Amino acid sequence: MDLELRHLKVVAAIAEAGSLTRAATGLGLAQPALSAQLKRMERALGGELFIRGPHGVRPTELGELVLERARVLVPAVTQLQEEARRFSRKRAADGAEQPARYRLGGTHGPLLGGLVDRLASACPGAAVTTYTSWSTRELTGLLAEGRIDYVLAGVCGQSRPPSAGSGGAAVVWRQVAVDPVFVMLPEDHALASCEEVQLGELAGARWTNVPGDGCFADCFAAACARAGFTPEAVYETDTASCVHLVQVGRAVGLCRATFPPTPGLVTRPLLGSPLLWRHLLGRHRDAADAGAARTVLAHARAVHADAAGLSPSYSRWLRKHQAP
Repeated sequence: MDLELRHLKVVAAIAEAGSLTRAATGLGLAQPALSAQLKRMERALGGELFIRGPHGVRPTELGELVLERARVLVPAVTQLQEEARRFSRKRAADGAEQPARYRLGGTHGPLLGGLVDRLASACPGAAVTTYTSWSTRELTGLLAEGRIDYVLAGVCGQSRPPSAGSGGAAVVWRQVAVDPVFVMLPEDHALASCEEVQLGELAGARWTNVPGDGCFADCFAAACARAGFTPEAVYETDTASCVHLVQVGRAVGLCRATFPPTPGLVTRPLLGSPLLWRHLLGRHRDAADAGAARTVLAHARAVHADAAGLSPSYSRWLRKHQAP
């Protein structure tokens, strides 16, 4: 793992909070996710950055070295980013000619591909590029730093949109859609013929889901607890591997309701919709072209509507649950 500016910001946040729990709250992360991120940084740097104790954490000698550099580098890079954004906004205001481009960031999923397709069709002369990551925090940080123009991401239920520390205040989020979370089952599963599946009927199953740094894993565990069981195992892996694990009967999958039809499996809603997923589009607050942002949001909503229409199980669910 290469050390990046966002890693220095995390180290500084932990040192300032004096506790992984308090730092995780301030960063909008689950504490286990922050602990795992810190361990990865420590492996990359060759030693522990903090000493854990009953009353919190304190920096090691290596940690002090990293903090010393972070206190210089983070403000310097932040200032550079602000100056670059001011320069770009001034050029736009002065009417300087700039090539049309859409730098998109997103988590892995069909909506991002659909958005690329629509933008490329609507603006044939525009350069459309993408950057994908499982980490919504990483994507939000890139957006706040001006390295991408838009982020197509999501959050669990009513959770707050991803934050990037102090830079997160510069990000504006707009809702694309809200979906129930569905389950993926092998087409020969005993519950595959059900229109809706009770979560409790899947007690004892192994599960698979794509990774992420939000609260979805905690919300899923809480939903299972309310249904009276604890998940036996949860395999976090890429989408193709999730599909394979479901097809061979190794696990039950968790997926967005817009998941496309796939040979060998079916998707079904959970009774009572115990888990929800909010699709969001983020942009920098100071982006010069608000009209372009509205266009991208409209395309994202159209992509979602198209994806929902391609899913027979989601189309049936919408007809049943949407108000007439």
